[in-house]
Amino acid sequence: MDGCFGALSAYALVPAALCGADVRRLLDQAEALVPSLLLAYDNPGLVLGTALGTGPANGRDRLLIADDGSGPAGLDRWVEQLVAESTGKGGGGVVPVVVEGPAAPGFGATRDVHRLVLGAPAEGAGLAVSGPLGALFLLWEYAAAVACRVIGVSPFDRPAVREAEEALSGLLRGAEDGTPPVVIGREPVLVDGEVEVHATGDMLEGAKDLRDVFDAFSHAAPSDGYIAVMAYLDTADDTAGLRPPLARRAAHDRDAQVAFGLAPRLLHSTGQVYKDGPRTGLFLQITGAVTADVDVPGRPYSLGTLQLAQAFADLRALRSRGLTVVRLHLRDRAAGLARLEAALGG
Repeated sequence: MDGCFGALSAYALVPAALCGADVRRLLDQAEALVPSLLLAYDNPGLVLGTALGTGPANGRDRLLIADDGSGPAGLDRWVEQLVAESTGKGGGGVVPVVVEGPAAPGFGATRDVHRLVLGAPAEGAGLAVSGPLGALFLLWEYAAAVACRVIGVSPFDRPAVREAEEALSGLLRGAEDGTPPVVIGREPVLVDGEVEVHATGDMLEGAKDLRDVFDAFSHAAPSDGYIAVMAYLDTADDTAGLRPPLARRAAHDRDAQVAFGLAPRLLHSTGQVYKDGPRTGLFLQITGAVTADVDVPGRPYSLGTLQLAQAFADLRALRSRGLTVVRLHLRDRAAGLARLEAALGG
């Protein structure tokens, strides 16, 4: 099985082995956990899965995930994808929000959320999970399946992910006969430096600059909801400074959470729960102009056009559900990101 539930399958282990990972050790670690997962009591998978699965019914549909730095790098994002993909459908599920650590903005002051630390228990965190990597893979897959059983959804169904893929295919379909895809955007509602602001509705009515945009966003977030920043940029772009200041604003104004993700990865992870999960999210999409583009071999379009088409497909899917999305387009990526950080820091 592929996806997050295939972390210990050949689908994941073969490339891991080719990269030099000790696959036998991972499997031995997972096997050592199996007896604990067969217990009727003191079963860590049942405990974790039940805590996650009963959260939405008790008004706790947001899961804050903080890595204390003691475990494998990147595990927080894998957990985020597993929880979002498996539980987020039917208008419910668990919205995972990865933060920078237990001391990150928004982690300690929020009500009605599950706080989880990957590592040693931390003050204010109700859940802490640690152990060897192979065992953690198995534990989380087991717990996610239990949570989905409690919520009443299939852990393997990903309807919103398929929808986004189909929408992208529709935008690119004309390229099969040699015609470049056309992605048409609207005129911006305002421009601040190198940043265009695109929005529908009246939420930004009266906004004059990016500070006003961020103020409107943080005020509009429901107190039991979240803001999702979806960056259709590159890993080389310096986006690390965007989440914390926006999280401080949202926590101060509305006690809401702020999630951050890079596309296209988020389409196959949090994209599922954003579209089909709890309808309590506001979405801030960031796109950027491409200066050094690369053609896609055998296709009449570039990687930059493909990236923008993915963003527009995602935008349409969110807005078709009546969800609020504001798109920030960076005419110059470096200058635009600097302008965003300046506006958030004011």
